[in-house]
Amino acid sequence: MAIAKRPLGRTGLTVTTLGFGGAPVGGFRFDVSERQAVDTLLAAYATGVRYFDTAPYYGYGRSELIFGQALRTLKRDSFVLSSKVGRWMSSKSDSEDVPGWRKGGLSFKPAYDYSRDGTLRSLEQTLLRLGLNRIDVVLIHDVDVWTHGTQEAADQRFKETMAGCFPALAELRRTGVIKAIGVGLNESAMSLRFVREADIDCVMLAGRYTLLEQGALDDLFPECEQKGVSILTAGPFNSGILATGAVPGAVYDYQPAPAPIMDRVRRIEDVCRRHDVDLATAALQFPLAHPCVVSMQNAARMSVQIPSAFWAELKQQDLIAATAPVPSF
Repeated sequence: MAIAKRPLGRTGLTVTTLGFGGAPVGGFRFDVSERQAVDTLLAAYATGVRYFDTAPYYGYGRSELIFGQALRTLKRDSFVLSSKVGRWMSSKSDSEDVPGWRKGGLSFKPAYDYSRDGTLRSLEQTLLRLGLNRIDVVLIHDVDVWTHGTQEAADQRFKETMAGCFPALAELRRTGVIKAIGVGLNESAMSLRFVREADIDCVMLAGRYTLLEQGALDDLFPECEQKGVSILTAGPFNSGILATGAVPGAVYDYQPAPAPIMDRVRRIEDVCRRHDVDLATAALQFPLAHPCVVSMQNAARMSVQIPSAFWAELKQQDLIAATAPVPSF
């Protein structure tokens, strides 16, 4: 299977339009054995995926360990690899009670740290877990209200990042240790702030440019286009509801979907039925139609042709933004 590639900003890197996101193999959301996880990574590579993303936080290091186990068997120059900074790990004893600690990962606990020293410590741990001698793209992780709870807290983390983390990464990029710097966030507003105030190459935007949400079209995407910053989209299903539909127990942003979201998805599903289009397929294809978006983390259903009348009706019913680019074949 040949998967198209697109340039990542002005870095000289190219990434496949379909990428492999490493959060699920961390083990937080469902059980997956190391063998299953490694086999899944290698299967993605076999289908043509050449962009792989992970993070220290995913399984408290487990995702990076699994990535290393799989990717070390491949030619290093044949794929692009990203990981993240903003947390480093320390050992957790079996009897220790850590607030918010999640089962399914390794016996480590995360500490937020956006300082220079914390950034370098995080990168060193990542390289050791991966067993690889370099990372291509480093993403500054979770400097947003969604993660830290309040705008004040997010602002403080942004200040720490700009004083310590970003200058450290900029030096690594200048000296060729890494090739690109980005942010991995759950919000378009904080992403926009980084694009405006830091010299970054890409934004990994989770769940904020989907069939349900296109607010990023108003400000973030135009700014990215102007500055040559690429968008990597994650969470195209808004954490579940665009895969399952508006069924009882449907999940939106990792919580039970509220009534207005359920109603909007039902309306989208009605349009899907009229045009014989699968909801999940439409959700996967939609983000990549925008020229700013260079890769998306899901490798299924991308070759199915969706009729143009389907997209036209979504716009007519104000279910997606009138200015949103849509797929064409």
